[in-house]
Amino acid sequence: MTTTALMNQQFRLAARPVGMPKRSDWEQLTEPVREITDGEIVIKVLYLSLDPAMRGWMNEGKSYIRPVAIGETMRAGGVGVIVASKSDKFAVGDTVSGGTGVQQYWVGAADDKSGNFYKIFPAMAPLTTWLNTLGMPGMTGYFGLIESGQPKAGETVVVSGAAGAVGMTVGQVAKQLGCRVVGIAGGKEKCDFVVNELGFDACIDYKNSAVKDGLKEHCPNGVDVYFDNVGGDILDTVLTRINLRARIVICGAISQYNNTTPVKGPANYLSLLVNRARMEGIVVFDYADRYHLGVAAMAKWMQEGTFKSREDVVDGLENFPEALLMLFEGKNFGKLVLKVADA
Repeated sequence: MTTTALMNQQFRLAARPVGMPKRSDWEQLTEPVREITDGEIVIKVLYLSLDPAMRGWMNEGKSYIRPVAIGETMRAGGVGVIVASKSDKFAVGDTVSGGTGVQQYWVGAADDKSGNFYKIFPAMAPLTTWLNTLGMPGMTGYFGLIESGQPKAGETVVVSGAAGAVGMTVGQVAKQLGCRVVGIAGGKEKCDFVVNELGFDACIDYKNSAVKDGLKEHCPNGVDVYFDNVGGDILDTVLTRINLRARIVICGAISQYNNTTPVKGPANYLSLLVNRARMEGIVVFDYADRYHLGVAAMAKWMQEGTFKSREDVVDGLENFPEALLMLFEGKNFGKLVLKVADA
């Protein structure tokens, strides 16, 4: 096909945000899709994954991945369909997942290292699930818990952000492994979902009750594994309840991402010393060569009806700036996904 007839709308980073990102931090533009050369493909983006990590990618400074440059298309994972190909790796009509960026079309080499595209199978699960349980959030939860948390049957696992993409995976994997699972989430609706739909043993509503009291009630034998997605005061509180040889998995700190003051570290870190506990950070990309194992395990559980995936879908690429903010305002319920186009 002639790709120059296609117009590509995209969002580029215009300024590094101070505090919460605002629409003026983005440049929205439209340009023709260029013709491809040998080895290249064009992907029509269908859905984008909106993740808390995106806020960190906008900041300048050293991290586990280079920051998005000013003037660069915003980094994001997505799923889409191949609409043009001059590569033996992908054929027109293939459905793929990878680093598409916040745009309608991705153009480049099929083996592009930053894109890291791979085929996915819509017959196995809905496309949005490939951005959630069978995508990066799911792999984060699965490998972060198993590799760093090292839960054992009968232990108590606590996870914050329990109704979010990573949290819901962590809790369900822990239940599959025979653990007692206590979630922390904001609001009765989310807590009810976590317990009644996902099968957690309990959930603490941090918006309407004291986390300290909830931990005392629901973790009478202490906390063996804490999977932290929020940081701040909740991390501090859980550290007061950990057991001997506890494992604390640091996945994210969404409560701190938009600070205009220095990040708040754990004041109760001496609990690690007293309990000979371990706190370890995780980055999902470290497990990339084993993603297929996580996908196989969780797809099997889903087919058996013992594992669930929930996505919160916002329609329209033009709504990207406002949709991203939902993550930091607690407005999303499940994995936040932006629909770009119909298949």
